[in-house]
Amino acid sequence: MCGITGYYYKSGKSINSTAGINGMLELQHHRGPDDAGVRAFSLVAPQSFEYTPGETEQVRNGFEGMLGFNRLSILDLSKNGHQPMCSPDNQVILIFNGEIYNAFDFKDELVADGYRFRSSTDTEVILYLYLKFGFDGMIRRLNGMFGLAIVDLRSREIYIARDRFGIKPVYFFETEEMFAFASEIKSFLSLPEFKPALDQTLLDEYLLFRNSINKTLFRGVSCLEPGTFKVYSPGKKVETRQYFDINDYTRQQSDSGSARISSDLRANLKKSVDRQLISDVKLGCQLSGGIDSSLVTYFAKEIKQDDRLETISIIFEDPFFNEEPYMDHVTAQLGLISHKFQLDASFYLKSFERSTWHFEGPLNHPNTIGIYLLSQKAKAHVTVLLSGEGADEVFGGYSRFANTYRPFKPRTVLSSLKKYKETPVRHLLSYLSEDYRAIMGSAYMTPALAAALKKDFSMDVALANRKNIYNALGGSVFDKQVKYEIKTYLPDLLIRQDKMSMAASIENRVPFLDNDLVERSFTIPEHYLIGEGGQTKFELKKMAAGIFGDKFAYRSKGGFGIPVRNFFADKEFSAYLMDDIIPSISGRGLFDGKVVQGWLQKLQHISSAELDALWIMIAFEAWAKKFKV
Repeated sequence: MCGITGYYYKSGKSINSTAGINGMLELQHHRGPDDAGVRAFSLVAPQSFEYTPGETEQVRNGFEGMLGFNRLSILDLSKNGHQPMCSPDNQVILIFNGEIYNAFDFKDELVADGYRFRSSTDTEVILYLYLKFGFDGMIRRLNGMFGLAIVDLRSREIYIARDRFGIKPVYFFETEEMFAFASEIKSFLSLPEFKPALDQTLLDEYLLFRNSINKTLFRGVSCLEPGTFKVYSPGKKVETRQYFDINDYTRQQSDSGSARISSDLRANLKKSVDRQLISDVKLGCQLSGGIDSSLVTYFAKEIKQDDRLETISIIFEDPFFNEEPYMDHVTAQLGLISHKFQLDASFYLKSFERSTWHFEGPLNHPNTIGIYLLSQKAKAHVTVLLSGEGADEVFGGYSRFANTYRPFKPRTVLSSLKKYKETPVRHLLSYLSEDYRAIMGSAYMTPALAAALKKDFSMDVALANRKNIYNALGGSVFDKQVKYEIKTYLPDLLIRQDKMSMAASIENRVPFLDNDLVERSFTIPEHYLIGEGGQTKFELKKMAAGIFGDKFAYRSKGGFGIPVRNFFADKEFSAYLMDDIIPSISGRGLFDGKVVQGWLQKLQHISSAELDALWIMIAFEAWAKKFKV
């Protein structure tokens, strides 16, 4: 797990100093504190040359591109894993962030074909797969998480790619003269061409969903869509191409029987965890006490019989939010070393702006700071953490999946109306539409509250991109919901995991998003995933019940809740909001600061929907101030 960055002048302008690339690397140093590399290159000449990272040097004439790399050593801790990594003839250059879990499945074949390995890294396997099969053949073979860039001086092409599900972020910034890419947006601050500014066209979507799909609130900065890559060669425009689409999967409806389905799922999940245990540094599990992370922890322990596995967890003083009894149940049953750390209002305030700096956007979820704390504490014990992220999206774990499956049950309709009590008639009319139900299932703010905050709020603008995505999907209503969540909601969660873990130089892995496991999930008929009474991700709960007991498995879904109301009410935190954030909201003039101030003044009496809206406002303003947009 590392950080990649680079830029290229399409105009042919020569770079005269390494100061820019060094600045980009320094701003994401936390992603890879173990080593760094800098290489200048030219597609025109073609040629390349390696410079010393961290030292400002004059670049000789004729180089219009730069690559930079920060390394967090996980496999092969020696200098043999140094990047940028070049082919033996120095004609192909690779920088790679992530892990490829099936990389060594190809090594014997590559050795037989004459490729000579200098390291035991997956990076070198990727390089030789590219040399043997080309870009398309290489990338379709990779099972893992990655952001990577390849410069091929032979064909005079640059490739920049992101993994299938968006586990690793890759950001892209382009002007008429140049383009740049990086694992983190803040790296662009080192470039004179980049001036941070707000993209106000995305505010309607942000208000409703707390994110914008594959875009950022920084004007001109996008995030590569999962399963895509960019390609450039001199004299041509940067093209975006797709190599994977979850919509290509069709769910099998043939029923092989409950016992066979459960057995196959268990075997495939165990295989995924086994693949992701590869590491030359200490590895542990991020244990929330929920079903998903507990299953990952169980299989990790079952496989690592000779190694005492360690778990890292966050707990709360408030018993309503505390999952500690379930964590203790898992660690006691499996005989694990358990590290638990309490998140309180003091740390929450102290880390609010720092977490925003690392997240590079308004903090999407209140629990983001919890993951930040977990990662900071984990560093003293492990370098790699396995988590349960992705299970809910792939296996239908949210209540909205059940609601989509049976949308017109009286209880479902009444529950929906309760949330939209300000506009019940309008909501009911919209609710009749399949795409509206699916899309609004992951909305965080109600349209009425969004309109109260932003006078020109447009529901049509907020939904336009998401409707296009949903309506292009195929399959049953349930299946379209699964695909929609994987394409829209999941990447936002994965960026949260990446940014907060990498802020502490921790690699986070997600076994539920193994290529083979996701593909196999579509062989499970949907009635096995939504059980009787609307029980979500039923097959995973059955598996957990067999391991940890019914009481553990069939409790109400808790997620990773945070006592936000209590934290905001803390005297010091309240002063920060009233003295700093609220005046800044009013002064900026984008949103109605009086509405926000009113919510804060009657904090203990506002509804949960208003509390969610308050969070979005506070998170936005903290980000806007931090990055001076």
